[in-house]
Amino acid sequence: MKIKSVNLDQVAGFASQFPNDNFEEIAFAGRSNVGKSSFINSFLDKKNLAKTSSKPGKTKTINFYKINDKFRLVDLPGYGYAKVSKKEKEKWNNLIHKYLYERENLKEVFLLVDIRHAPTKQDKEMYDWIIDSGFTGFVIATKYDKIPKTHLKKHIKEIMKTLNIDDDGLIFAYSSITSHNKNVLLEQVEVIINS
Repeated sequence: MKIKSVNLDQVAGFASQFPNDNFEEIAFAGRSNVGKSSFINSFLDKKNLAKTSSKPGKTKTINFYKINDKFRLVDLPGYGYAKVSKKEKEKWNNLIHKYLYERENLKEVFLLVDIRHAPTKQDKEMYDWIIDSGFTGFVIATKYDKIPKTHLKKHIKEIMKTLNIDDDGLIFAYSSITSHNKNVLLEQVEVIINS
């Protein structure tokens, strides 16, 4: 699949702001500091599309990106970031919950984890929800450029063990710096959208 056009279609701080049409959507979920914005910029080949920051928790809204006027990629707010008020955290959680549980346009959810560390308890909870909801269980292991290539198998095994994954074909090691595995992921997205 070639990405010909990318538009920030909608920024939603409330469920009432979700786009009201039938474009299919693929969502990306992950911890606040997993590099989701960097991944989206790299994957879509747009430098400053998703706002990146050295401070985790920058994305406080659900951001809908329309791709090729055909479908949307959806950037969910990162979870697990402590330095916001309880009220703010609750608002994010409700927003994410509403989107994940009630959004009929949602076709697939990819979980992003940091390849350098074992997935957290929250990652496991999110992954279990993804599986229980009938989604495939794809995982994007970010920051691949930060580990020695010889350690890849070890890190993938740890992700599989922690998240209880049997098929290593569900895990994509990704680097936002080198775009490692970008074409494989683009093909996977195309398969999802065309299925």
